[in-house]
Amino acid sequence: QVQLVESGGGLVQAGGSLRLSCAASGRTLSNYAMGWFRQAPGKDRDFVFVAAINGIGSTTFYADSAKGRFTIFRGNTKNTLYLQMNSLKPEDTAVYYCAARPRYDESTVYIGRGDYTYWGQGTQVTVSS
Repeated sequence: QVQLVESGGGLVQAGGSLRLSCAASGRTLSNYAMGWFRQAPGKDRDFVFVAAINGIGSTTFYADSAKGRFTIFRGNTKNTLYLQMNSLKPEDTAVYYCAARPRYDESTVYIGRGDYTYWGQGTQVTVSS
């Protein structure tokens, strides 16, 4: 069992930056493929893929909405995952979740909600216009 805890969310003006963190309790995240998803307010409230990194950290993949603005990376301590978000827009407002997959193909980046086993509780990001 892996417990993931996100932090770093908050209120920011459009054009600003935030860095989200995802920490694992008692485990190193270097053994997991990781991803970030978000759930925007509104009637649909779908979990939307944002970014992912493969199990060995060699490959990343981004949703079109995140390309060029967001960066997913692992911390040097190997038990923290980050999402650096720059040039934030009001449409980035959402609850952001990190997710972990314990078994993975080294060459694969996982982008589906069902690909992941463990989820954090989410951190709220609000971007004002």
